[in-house]
Amino acid sequence: MRCLFAFLLLAVIGLTNCGNAQDVPPRLLTGHGELDQRLSKLISADEWAINADEASEMADAVFLDAREPEEYTVSHLPDARRLGYDQVDETALAGLPADTPLVVYCTVGYRSEHIAEQLRERGYSKVYNLYGSLYAWKLAGYPLHDSNGEPTNELHTYNKKWGRLVPDSIGVKVY
Repeated sequence: MRCLFAFLLLAVIGLTNCGNAQDVPPRLLTGHGELDQRLSKLISADEWAINADEASEMADAVFLDAREPEEYTVSHLPDARRLGYDQVDETALAGLPADTPLVVYCTVGYRSEHIAEQLRERGYSKVYNLYGSLYAWKLAGYPLHDSNGEPTNELHTYNKKWGRLVPDSIGVKVY
């Protein structure tokens, strides 16, 4: 009976911790409360998570977009290679030595975190997840480019639900 009680107690403790926000280092926060709260429940703030300022200072890094073609076409980080998520485009990795610094991003960081883990498992040693991803980049004031490589004010927000987490002043939200 004691074993059953201990098991149930541990199960309850484990379930109450599921979905709780983690402590996120202040350097990773976007400054937008509801967005930061959602991100803290969805994405790891581990040693591989970097913020937009840190990513922008990585002059030798290759930026990999872990979104689908229609998202990338609307807007992406300057000079980013589209790697994808559902259908990974291996050509984005062509010629990259395993020690190349890679910064992976998506809309908010969920898909890019998974892709970054897969790349580390494949032997790439310096793979970082842009915490808050495209949202964090744009909120930090950095530019986005369109399919022609020109600056754009459009931001693909994945869907309307996620689009509500960033202010309208961020630019033209595209779903």
